[in-house]
Amino acid sequence: MAERKRAVAIIGGGVMGGDIAVIFAAGGWDVHVMSPSRRTRDALPARVVAGLGKLGAPGAAAAGVAVYRELGALPWTAIDLVVEAVTEDIELKRRLYAELERLARPDTPLATNTSTFPIGEIGKALATRSRVAGLHFFMPAHLVPLVEVISAGFTDPAVAARLVALMKELGKAPIHVTKDVPGFVGNRLQHALMREALYLIADGVTTPEGVDTAVRMGFGFRFIACGPVMQKEMSGWDTHLYSGVSVYPHLHDEKEPPAMLRKMVDGGRLGMKARHGFWQWDDAKLAAERARIERCLRAGMEILKSDER
Repeated sequence: MAERKRAVAIIGGGVMGGDIAVIFAAGGWDVHVMSPSRRTRDALPARVVAGLGKLGAPGAAAAGVAVYRELGALPWTAIDLVVEAVTEDIELKRRLYAELERLARPDTPLATNTSTFPIGEIGKALATRSRVAGLHFFMPAHLVPLVEVISAGFTDPAVAARLVALMKELGKAPIHVTKDVPGFVGNRLQHALMREALYLIADGVTTPEGVDTAVRMGFGFRFIACGPVMQKEMSGWDTHLYSGVSVYPHLHDEKEPPAMLRKMVDGGRLGMKARHGFWQWDDAKLAAERARIERCLRAGMEILKSDER
């Protein structure tokens, strides 16, 4: 008898949920996506086929993806993992997890892709909260290797270990975040860099182009080869200590983003989605920039794959 394919339920088929569906379909799982939005449901099959193509996975894997309008329609007895990727609304998530606890098998992990809320706040009211954990992907989820597996204080260590092993099996690069701190690891690091970057722009030290060039063509250029800790292992922690004594007192430590950013947001300059941020965007520029970024991500993925061999 053929071994039963594993099955995942993905709740929310938007930007993140659709890309997460691609990851599991490429890994040979049966994928069950629930979205109340008809537009999202209608668009999902083509998105999955396109995503599989970008991963070099067979398009036939898309046949294992089913789409539903309501939670109750999913084959819950067959579901081995739930990944929630709905709107960042804490009350919505709490109501959803109460339903998921009732519908899913007791041994099925319930994972949230939230990047905003503590895992402990989402699952605290559940009787089986020990199976709740964070499974935080980074956009675009099917191309960016990192996944954060986050343990709340009540998360069963075996559940977290199981999710870490699963992400490795699916070709991702998971890290276990053992404390449920705001922003987890990846977003804390990003916000620390972004705060300094925005204040450098606001203070007139450099331009948005200058910041991006400094990161991409300077220290960031090395990150695909080794992270910041390994870089300092190479250059020497004594050097970092002495330079830190000099530089740290001058770094920005404000508790709020600069007024410049608030003015931009209040003025509707939200970036690509509003066709205006630091730069002006039209359809042609948007398509070209997104294609360029995707080419770079795929090339970076190939470099990392060759590094593993």
